[in-house]
Amino acid sequence: MIRSFSIVAGAVMAAGLAACAATSSPDAPPVDESLAAPLNPPPTSLTGYLAHGDIDGAALLGPPPAPGSLIGQADRARYEETRALAGSARWKQAVVENDLWGGGALKQYACKLGVAIDEKQTPTALKIMHRVELDVRTVGKPAKDHYDRPRPMIGDDKPICIPREDWMKTNASYPSGHAMTGWAWALILAELAPGKADAMLGVGQQIGESRIICGVHYASDIEAGRTLASAMVARLHGDPQFQADMRKARSEIARAKAAPSGCTA
Repeated sequence: MIRSFSIVAGAVMAAGLAACAATSSPDAPPVDESLAAPLNPPPTSLTGYLAHGDIDGAALLGPPPAPGSLIGQADRARYEETRALAGSARWKQAVVENDLWGGGALKQYACKLGVAIDEKQTPTALKIMHRVELDVRTVGKPAKDHYDRPRPMIGDDKPICIPREDWMKTNASYPSGHAMTGWAWALILAELAPGKADAMLGVGQQIGESRIICGVHYASDIEAGRTLASAMVARLHGDPQFQADMRKARSEIARAKAAPSGCTA
């Protein structure tokens, strides 16, 4: 599959330099730490749109990079380099986005959208977010379990942005579920509010980058999560219930008056 060592090496080095520059930028957005909230998603009786087997994530992605490969080495170098961001504004933003719900990642979308994503004025949009997050588990977990890639912080005591817990030893790293959810939400919200598409995609990209900065995923885990999210959203467009929910959500957002509270400037 890799025909030219020099071409791949150059591509990996260029990507690594660009990515590191992006994550270590001193111009990270200000963080309202009051947006942080518990990690557990709110309880729901909903189910996802997709069934097990609708997408074969393991087959679609293929295996993660071998540790000794050029990409594997770049993954590790990026993990080591981003440990220096501990305590920075970008690190604190990553802490906030570790929580997908509550005042975390979903709030970042709402702030950029200028519309609260809640039960009061956008219940169908919120329902879509819930159901898609459940689909991420349905589609992403089999691939995680199949490849069983250890997370980057296993085996060292370097700083990570969330407490070290035992589940990290058994919950595999590839693909990233957070990145998958964040990118799927970004694609859907960009479609629901085309005028804010750039902002929605920017938040989705940031959520994935936050997982690298946190030290809980490799960069290639994030890329795999986004790839699988894109496939999943494409598949969802063939689902009649998803299409009906999108029509309702688009109308909700267009009519919405209340902006979310607690957003940073």
